Amino acid sequence: MYNSDWYNLLIQPPLSPPNWLFPPVWAVLYITIIAAIIIYSIKKTQKNKLSGYIYFTLQTILNFVWSPAFFTMQNIRLALIIILLLDIFVILTIKKFYKISKISGLILIPYLAWILFATYLNAGYYILNR
Repeated sequence: MYNSDWYNLLIQPPLSPPNWLFPPVWAVLYITIIAAIIIYSIKKTQKNKLSGYIYFTLQTILNFVWSPAFFTMQNIRLALIIILLLDIFVILTIKKFYKISKISGLILIPYLAWILFATYLNAGYYILNR
């Protein structure tokens, strides 16, 4: 999928976690994301739901295009732009979900925290490896 030699040669920002940590963290986060969308979907009210689904869809697309931008294209700058947009759309998703279902919005907080940490890492890689 990606050139691990390239990635391993990058200067890592402080607080970079070990590579083995990413799969279990993402597994837990994907479960919470699925739970949030299910809870959001079953609420009876339709108010604000369309924009919530739009924000969720956009942040999901951004989430999936980040990895190819960073690892496959090896374009740290493009990945940083993508992840900054991802941050915005995750925040918008949480706000919209919270209006419909507080629990659905709150479930996404760990995802936001991880994405913000990933933004810090991406920015660090960009600054340290220009």
